[in-house]
Amino acid sequence: MFDLRPLYSTLHIEAITQFIGEHYAVEGPVSCQMLQRGLNDVYLVAGKNGERYVFRLSQHRARGPADVKTETAFLIHLSQSGVPVAAPIPTREGTFFVQAHAPEGWRSGVLFQALDGREPHATDLGDAQANGKTLAMLHNAAEAFSSDGAVYRLDLEQLLWRPLTRLRESGIIEDVNAYNDLEKIAEETGKAIEAFGNLTWAHCHGDCHGFNSRINHLGEAVFFDFDDSGPGYLAYDLSVFLWANVSFGRKSIRRWEAFIEGYRAVRPIASDDFEAAICFVIVRHFWLMGEYATRANEWGSNAVGWIAREANFLKTWQTEQLVNRLF
Repeated sequence: MFDLRPLYSTLHIEAITQFIGEHYAVEGPVSCQMLQRGLNDVYLVAGKNGERYVFRLSQHRARGPADVKTETAFLIHLSQSGVPVAAPIPTREGTFFVQAHAPEGWRSGVLFQALDGREPHATDLGDAQANGKTLAMLHNAAEAFSSDGAVYRLDLEQLLWRPLTRLRESGIIEDVNAYNDLEKIAEETGKAIEAFGNLTWAHCHGDCHGFNSRINHLGEAVFFDFDDSGPGYLAYDLSVFLWANVSFGRKSIRRWEAFIEGYRAVRPIASDDFEAAICFVIVRHFWLMGEYATRANEWGSNAVGWIAREANFLKTWQTEQLVNRLF
C-alpha cells in the first residue's frame, strides 16, 4: 500500500527490458533506453544483432484507455495493403499488444519495428507532398477496414465538445471573458461543420501533422503514431497538417499546398471535405488544448498556461479564413 496514490509512474529501464524479454521473441541480450515521455512513454529497444524496435507504453487518459486493439488491427491491415507504416510486432502469444500492471493501474504496450529513414524537414515541400500521398493511400486502404468496436470516434463530441468541457472543469482559464470567447468560437465552428451535412467518414490516422513519419530511401513518408486513430471525419485528418503549419505563429501555407498536391495525386478530395478542413483547424486546436488541460495535475500549471492565450489565434483564424478567406 502506497502512502501517496500515483497519477503517473516512470518505470525502471530494467523493468521495461525484462518485460519486453518476457513477452516478445527478441533475441537477447536486450537493451533499452527511453526516447520520450509525453502523451505516452516511448523506448528504443535493441536486440542481440542490432535489430531495433520501438516500445510504446500508453498512459492513462481522461478520454479513456488506449484503443490498441483497433489501432494494431488497422496497422496490420494497412501494412498488408501496401501502405508504408510501422507495423506492430506480435508477442510470444501471437497478440499485437500487451497489458502492463504499473503502480497507477494497467497500461497498454505495443512493440514496433523501428523505422529507417530520416525525419521530415519542416521546410521541405517534397516531404510535405510525401505525407499527403501516404495519407491518401491510408484513406484508400481504410475503405476495406471495419471500424466496428473502435473506442475512439473522431467526431465533434470527441474532438470539440469534450475538450471544451475539460477546459471548463480544469480551471486553467481564469478569465471568464476568455473562456466565453472560446465557448462562442466552439459553438460557431460546430454549427459551420454541421452545415456541410455530408462530409466523408473514414478511418483516420488522427495525428498527421507531418512529423509522425520517416522519409525512406524511396522518398516515401512511412507513418507511425496511430494511437489517436479511429473512424472520423476525413476533413479532420486533412486539417491536422494544415493546423500544424498555421498554429503557434507558423505560416507555412506552401507546405499545406504541397501536402494537398501529394494527396490529390493519389485520391481526389470532395469540395466539402476540403472546405471543412479549414474549419477543423479550430477543432484540432481545441482537441490539443483539451489534452493538455487533462494533464494539468501531471505536468504542472506552467506547462499548460499557454491555453488561456489561445482565443486570439482562434478568433484570428475564424475571421481571416472562415469569413475573409485569405488563401
